[in-house]
Amino acid sequence: MSLGSVRLKKAGVCSAALFATTMFTTVAYAQAQAPQSSTALEEVVVTAQKRSENLQDVPVSIQALGGEKLEQLQVSAFVDYVKYLPSVSFTTSGPGFGQVYMRGVASGGDGNHSGSLPSVGVYLDEQPVTTIQGALDIHVYDVARVEALAGPQGTLYGASSQAGTLRIITNKPTTAGFSAGVDVEANKVDHGGTGHTVEGFVNVPLSDKIAVRLVGWDVRDAGYIDNVAGTRTYDRGDSDPTNDYTINNQARVRKNYNRVYTQGGRAALRIEVNDNWVITPTVMGQVQKSGGLFAFDPKVGDLKVTHFYPESAKDKWVQAAMTIEGQIANLDVTYAGSYLKRNDVTNSDYTDYSYFYDQVGYGFYWTDNAGNLVNPSQYIQGQDHYRKESHEIRIASPQDQKLRFVVGGFYQKQKHEIFQNYKIDGLGSDLSVPGYVGTVWLTKQNRVDRDKAVFGQAEYDITDKLMLTAGLRFFKAHNTLVGFYGYGAGYGSTGEKACFKPAVVPGSPCTNLDKGVKESGNVPKVTLTYKFDGSKLIYATYSKGFRPGGINRRSTLPPYQADYLKNYEAGWKTTWLNNSFRWNGAVFMEDWKNFQFSILGANGLTEIKNANQARIKGVESDITWVPVHGFTINASAAYTDAKLTANYCGFTDADGNPVTTCASPQAPDGTVLPVTPKYKANLTARYEFSLADWDAFAQGSVVGQSGNWTDLRIVERNIIGRQKGYTTADFSSGIDKDGLSISIYLKNAFDKRASLNRYAECAESVCGTQYYIVPNQPRTIGVRLGKTF
Repeated sequence: MSLGSVRLKKAGVCSAALFATTMFTTVAYAQAQAPQSSTALEEVVVTAQKRSENLQDVPVSIQALGGEKLEQLQVSAFVDYVKYLPSVSFTTSGPGFGQVYMRGVASGGDGNHSGSLPSVGVYLDEQPVTTIQGALDIHVYDVARVEALAGPQGTLYGASSQAGTLRIITNKPTTAGFSAGVDVEANKVDHGGTGHTVEGFVNVPLSDKIAVRLVGWDVRDAGYIDNVAGTRTYDRGDSDPTNDYTINNQARVRKNYNRVYTQGGRAALRIEVNDNWVITPTVMGQVQKSGGLFAFDPKVGDLKVTHFYPESAKDKWVQAAMTIEGQIANLDVTYAGSYLKRNDVTNSDYTDYSYFYDQVGYGFYWTDNAGNLVNPSQYIQGQDHYRKESHEIRIASPQDQKLRFVVGGFYQKQKHEIFQNYKIDGLGSDLSVPGYVGTVWLTKQNRVDRDKAVFGQAEYDITDKLMLTAGLRFFKAHNTLVGFYGYGAGYGSTGEKACFKPAVVPGSPCTNLDKGVKESGNVPKVTLTYKFDGSKLIYATYSKGFRPGGINRRSTLPPYQADYLKNYEAGWKTTWLNNSFRWNGAVFMEDWKNFQFSILGANGLTEIKNANQARIKGVESDITWVPVHGFTINASAAYTDAKLTANYCGFTDADGNPVTTCASPQAPDGTVLPVTPKYKANLTARYEFSLADWDAFAQGSVVGQSGNWTDLRIVERNIIGRQKGYTTADFSSGIDKDGLSISIYLKNAFDKRASLNRYAECAESVCGTQYYIVPNQPRTIGVRLGKTF
């Protein structure tokens, strides 16, 4: 049967059923032709502990998706691979603006430019790429593997790895020989448009000591949210309807509103200086342009919204990195350094804020210089400029010794230039922020986060079967925030009226914020590992993770303190049935002390307070089984029970410590933490077989999770509502021969509408009845053609 005979008309349940039936009929027909040979699993190599090791020998809860697996699952972006990592959860408002969480360590409300640092570190090869508002949305192509390290990784990975670490490991240049590949794809999204992908790589040895690897991609993702026609009326509040003001969005009506264009590339060089030293410089960059909104308004309709002002984002970044590896005596020496430059330009509709504050009596009063009322609708123009440099040097002893160690030093500096311009067209200059006519509110600030550390980890073989691992990281953190935020002098008592010195940040009218906080501490790790034999081990771990404190820009609030996570974990790594069945897992309990909690306070201003205590208990497990040659089953799941262990009252004492005794807590003891579902699981079955003289495959995947809340506070979560659980299914089939491959896939085959996030544009008590749902991508069918050389 040729793949060209699989013709799926307009997607529906029937088309999904037809796809699955055709695929598995092909499998049944081909089973008799499948050769019978070894069912042994391949070794998975990871570098989670800063050196190459077999996954099964590392006493850490790790899930690794290799390059081949990523291709099989049609992974091209963060949202594609994270659904196969049960310990990972996330919220998102669109490409490039996702917040990552692990093991239930989430309080909701993160991601603000002057808020808490992320609790999960994201690495590109050896370098951290976690910016203050979140990680880079890196296109996944020519990637060796993705590693998810669950639990605190503070000893080896530092501050933003409080709850875990995600690592994207790219394929490196090699002098072994020439290789190249190109892949093209066309796809169609139900209820939306069409998209395409063009990707390619080439590896060229320039000599027996030097090689270069070049990678590039051009991707268009189809839109599926429609901005439909509508109006909105601002009520002056008097009996004369002629004073009311009605706006419409005729100029902004669009179908498939949220298209995305992504272009990028990577260039890496391998220089073998001599037998002992290798230098690998790399430059990688990406430009991602998106239009529209990635959420819909359920009151307007499925995958529909009514918005009135431009909505777009441009995320542009480039990272230059260098790794130097070598030996001094019998010690391995590694230096890894990088410099990241990221610029974001965003436009956002903010009419919900204007409208709902008007409804409660605060909104319809803005005038021009002649005193005439103007359209009070607001929109936001934002620019974020990130600069991040990191340097790490470490020394590792030989791995074949009874005592092995890794020691090193780390330095990181992140700078974030923040510009948020809240505009009202026609606003008088006397009410505007000086230098910005039409600006009702301006945020113009510079934030700098510095992190210094020394670390070490040692392993000692007590016996042939028993191993002790101990690690410690000493750190110093320094966070500063300076600049301007608020109104002009023509309105309110904050903003320009609160300035206490001339402008420090260029482009700001004056300075009303200049604060800093310094902290230091240490995080330990101790693990005891027992190996029954070469294929089975168990381990027990105590580890601690941290996240630095920072500045509240509202002057009446104290700085927020560092929060710590204590982790108690027991795990197993086992293989069975002549290495055809692999079963790994861990049980854990984590205590989260004085955790940082972000909310929208007065005037939509983010406030960060140390909330109180939480306890998280859970189990995570994954299996891989090859029952017969060519047939592979992968399954993984996580159960997470995350709850407060003290009341959240919503305020702190004078020293910034959380108050937990109050008459009416905003979230009482026992409240479930937001974002993370209690259950999350996935199952993939793949069969590879011979079809004539072609190699063929058929694959099906099912991913599901239970429901979850998006807010910690009881009143606010009930306004926004609970996100329902969901289950989705993907199918794919294909053939390849002599480096030529053809495949077809069907993602979200039954067009299930999952909720990835629910939010309101301002405080839930004001705007919460107007909430938005960020859905998963509707059913998508695609055809992919590839060729390797």
